[in-house]
Amino acid sequence: MRIGELSERTGVSRRSLRYYEEQGLVVSTRSPSGQRHYAEDQVQRVGLIQSFFAAGLSSRTIVEMLPCMTTRPTMRAAQDSMAVMRRERERLSGTLDTVLAAIAALDRLIDENRAYQARPAAAASPQGDTPVTNR
Repeated sequence: MRIGELSERTGVSRRSLRYYEEQGLVVSTRSPSGQRHYAEDQVQRVGLIQSFFAAGLSSRTIVEMLPCMTTRPTMRAAQDSMAVMRRERERLSGTLDTVLAAIAALDRLIDENRAYQARPAAAASPQGDTPVTNR
């Protein structure tokens, strides 16, 4: 498939796909006229790359993991990639714990705000500006 079709199927701009190729994240072949052609498996790879970018991984880190994204990495490449993947998994787990704590705090504030707004008007101050408590 050509770059436009890959862009349409993945929702990734052509410019980004060219960047991915420059970084070694995706591969294409060239037609005699110089047009890029991508294999079907590149659709899934671009989706995976997008997931990694969304999780905060850099293109450099993703390149380090690429040997395990191919069908047959060398044993050394698989071992090196495994170290990178474990490091990133640990980092993401820590980030996830932080995000979950923030969500729980927001849920408490939302509940307090909802309860405050549901109070009868008589319970509010005359100016209607009784502050919501912070906990």
